[in-house]
Amino acid sequence: MKLGIIGDIHGAWDSHDTRFFNTAGYDGLLLTGDLPRFVGALPVARQLAELTPPAYMIPGNHDATGLVQLYAEMSGHTRLTRLTALGMPERVAHLAETLGPITLGGYSLHALGDNLGLVMARPHAMGGDKLYFADYLRRVYGVTDLASSRDRLCRLIDAAPRDLIVLAHNGPAGLGAAPNAPFGCDFDPKRGDFGDPDLAEALTYARETGRRVLGTVAGHMHHRSKDGRHWRRTYHRDTHDTLHINAARVPRIEAEGSRRHHVVLDLDQGEARAQTRWVDAAGAVVSAEDWR
Repeated sequence: MKLGIIGDIHGAWDSHDTRFFNTAGYDGLLLTGDLPRFVGALPVARQLAELTPPAYMIPGNHDATGLVQLYAEMSGHTRLTRLTALGMPERVAHLAETLGPITLGGYSLHALGDNLGLVMARPHAMGGDKLYFADYLRRVYGVTDLASSRDRLCRLIDAAPRDLIVLAHNGPAGLGAAPNAPFGCDFDPKRGDFGDPDLAEALTYARETGRRVLGTVAGHMHHRSKDGRHWRRTYHRDTHDTLHINAARVPRIEAEGSRRHHVVLDLDQGEARAQTRWVDAAGAVVSAEDWR
């Protein structure tokens, strides 16, 4: 099985991308979310709705949210987070409807093949050891803290086949605390490992219960540091032979449209291999680098 991974889009999508992914021959597409440049995901969602391969997307912190809501979440303004979360279930439902055939998930399990499951992790994750959008997650999913988020993910794993791929907006904790680690905090190095602890604990549970986690696919932590001076490591293969991928190349379209980023995930006989790939507007490969 060969999957195309589309990292955080942040407005960088056009008809050339749609045409390429509709004809590239991938068995499926995985999208890590964050469709708009900052807020307003629906225009990009309308374009994505024209994709024809089976596609799965987990919403990011910029999807179905607003400026005031993001400010409230980042500042920890309790009353304002509650007020701005009131219309979020309707906004998420509208986004799902606009995406058309694309499956918008979160805390959900999907079949990629007869013996391969896709676990979609906590939606709208923003990194670190805090449960952002807590009022929305409580009302829609019954998740009240990181422990209950972990437990909900573990229940999905109980129902899953042996081999798994995990799609998240932000990656798991445990892959490094340096700013250039796959999910290390570059904008405030003192915060260290900015991966999701609930996801990391769920991965441990999966292995303890006999599952093989072939790969995790996420974004959120952009490849280039906030100060523009450094680049992070974009993948990591751990001691359990799980390939962890950070696909958040932002912007994913460079050089006036002549370079367009995505990642190819190749699954063969229980092994995951990946390649970062740049194509031009016509879909021809400009450059590629294998991740092993």
